[in-house]
Amino acid sequence: MEQQETILRAKAGDQDAFALLVEEHQRRIYALTLRMSGNAEDAADLAQEAFLKAWRTLPQFHAESDFYTWLYRLATNTCIDFLRREKRQKKNVVTMSERYGDGAQMFDLPDCRYAPEEVSAQNERQLAISDGLQTLPPDARRILYLREFEGLRYAEIAEVLHLPVGTVRSRIARARLALRAYLQATGNFSDLISSTEVEE
Repeated sequence: MEQQETILRAKAGDQDAFALLVEEHQRRIYALTLRMSGNAEDAADLAQEAFLKAWRTLPQFHAESDFYTWLYRLATNTCIDFLRREKRQKKNVVTMSERYGDGAQMFDLPDCRYAPEEVSAQNERQLAISDGLQTLPPDARRILYLREFEGLRYAEIAEVLHLPVGTVRSRIARARLALRAYLQATGNFSDLISSTEVEE
């Protein structure tokens, strides 16, 4: 409710209120732009550009909607526009090695990780998971977020949450099943979340 009031104030032109929204979301938006651009300097510029666009288009935002989802899509589109301008997908290659007997042959393949279409698909999948997380109880949402989004190992999660590793494993498994059921029910990427996983 407090965020909704802040959004309404920002929509009315309150720059201090908008600064609070930026402060709340800037870390996650920067993580997104860094993942998409692959470059810290570009990521900082893209995050700033996304927030500028958000400020300019904030009157068009429907306050009853999820603000982060709206901001996430706006930042994603900003990054995709950047990638298209840079034509990064044409410049990048991945060097592969394939062994033949005692020797090895090196060859290059196009790197499609930063192609706008692939980036868009990846981020739509992430957004579907993010939406699904909001349907979980807070404890399940937190533990799954630490695993799926922050990439923490089970032992690290156990340390953060002061839980036994076995408890972390079982809670993550239950949370994954609940999230998978949500994704299947909404027709979104039912193969994204596995109920089992081998720890690295």
